Amino acid sequence: MFVKGCGKSLVVQTTKPIFAAVLRKKHMIFTSNLTKTAAAALLSLSVITVSAQDKPVPQAPADCPLAGVNLTALDEVLVAPAVQKADGYALYDSWNTSRAHCYANTAKPDSFEIDLSGFHMPIASNRVSSNFGYRPRFHRMHKGMDISAAVGDTIYAAWDGKVRVVRYEANGYGNFVVLRHPNGLETIYGHMSKQLCSTDQEVKAGQPIGLAGNTGRSFGPHLHFETRLLGEAIDPALLFDIPGRKMQSDHFVYRRSDSVNGIVMARK
Repeated sequence: MFVKGCGKSLVVQTTKPIFAAVLRKKHMIFTSNLTKTAAAALLSLSVITVSAQDKPVPQAPADCPLAGVNLTALDEVLVAPAVQKADGYALYDSWNTSRAHCYANTAKPDSFEIDLSGFHMPIASNRVSSNFGYRPRFHRMHKGMDISAAVGDTIYAAWDGKVRVVRYEANGYGNFVVLRHPNGLETIYGHMSKQLCSTDQEVKAGQPIGLAGNTGRSFGPHLHFETRLLGEAIDPALLFDIPGRKMQSDHFVYRRSDSVNGIVMARK
């Protein structure tokens, strides 16, 4: 109902409450529908999640071979004995300062990893004049490597270590030095003209320990160089490349099964 002159006011007063009520009703309906929709979505998600968890994961047949995997080689790795990693000095139970070879009755580990890092060339020359191996001319094994040198050339410690033997052997090494190293190796330097170190002395890799010569059983000046582990003679060529002045690797694994009569040569 409208009243002339004040109809506008009457309309405003009578329609505002009605409009607000309509809005409240629509808001309640919208909220209710939104709540129902969200609840339905959560319920659906829960059902999917539970269903996925309850579904069994497919398993490969027990006798199904793995593509690209050599099972025989894998089996050998799994059953291979663990490689011993320890302080190389701990391998030794004696400190003999008079004999180079004194380990005939010492037990050897099944395997031992030798750290070759820190190696220093034992002499400036990189020309190998005689390799490790059997010498038909002399009917015996050559258990080291001969590196050409001139009399008086400086000989260096191959690694950090301690001097075990400084001796003279007329029918063999001549003037020689034996060093024991923390990596487990012992190195022998033979036919020196002069030794520059003393027994029990600590030395660093690259430190001068003698001068090259032609003493002992030698047919010309050179350095006779040996690498051994508990007396086992290891071919130096397995450890480093003298002509290339570099190591073959950063480590070498000694395996007792590779040793034949105390000699470790290239694996076939």
